[in-house]
Amino acid sequence: MKNNFMKSLRFWRYIGEGFFMKTIKKRKIPSHVAFIMDGNGRWANKRGLTRYEGHKAGVDTLRKILTCCRKLGIRYMTIYAFSTENWKRPKDEVDKLMNLFKEQIEKNIVELDKNGVKVRIIGRLQGLPETTRNSFQKAEERTKDNKDIDLNIALNYGGRTEIIDSFRKIIKQIKDESINENDVDEDLVKENLYINIPEPDLLIRTSGEMRISNFLIWQTAYTEYYSTKVLWPDFDSYELLKAVYNYQKRKRK
Repeated sequence: MKNNFMKSLRFWRYIGEGFFMKTIKKRKIPSHVAFIMDGNGRWANKRGLTRYEGHKAGVDTLRKILTCCRKLGIRYMTIYAFSTENWKRPKDEVDKLMNLFKEQIEKNIVELDKNGVKVRIIGRLQGLPETTRNSFQKAEERTKDNKDIDLNIALNYGGRTEIIDSFRKIIKQIKDESINENDVDEDLVKENLYINIPEPDLLIRTSGEMRISNFLIWQTAYTEYYSTKVLWPDFDSYELLKAVYNYQKRKRK
């Protein structure tokens, strides 16, 4: 009985995915989609697995969603991988996460480069372990000329710290007399953020939470938000297409 139900569910999701894909491609595709990938731990706990296994499943989901974003023609994808607050987690979990980041970027860099993905890291990189930081910096260098899709990975990132760091750069420029106080405006702040790219059109958060958790505070002032109760490891192309379809039905002002 359960197997028949699951087969029926997969069939209707397949039909729904085809509908969404056909409908979405006739409308304006969001240029920049950001993701708060929430729920790895809860997904693992529901299955009697370790949190680390939940994080590994989350990486597999990320790979699939990146592929779907490329197919849709989404130009920028920004993911919240590790926040400045995540250092408060147990040391063993943090250490394993840092190793997982390092292993996965090294494992997938050839495929990412081949598929035209430009890898960019945003956050306080100096706060990361040296081996993890070096692996991501090598990935940035290798993929810097790719143009299909930018994958912006927020590591040791906080929206407030990004704004503080932007202000520090501006203060230094004023002290160096390369600019004066009257030059300080929104455009100048934006230019001094970690990366200067178009602001997200759509922010997707999984696991049902209804907050942005210090993510892209400056950039999401006019972003459309979409929350789903689906946990990140269960988030798939169908769920992404449903979110984009929902976004396209909204009247943006």
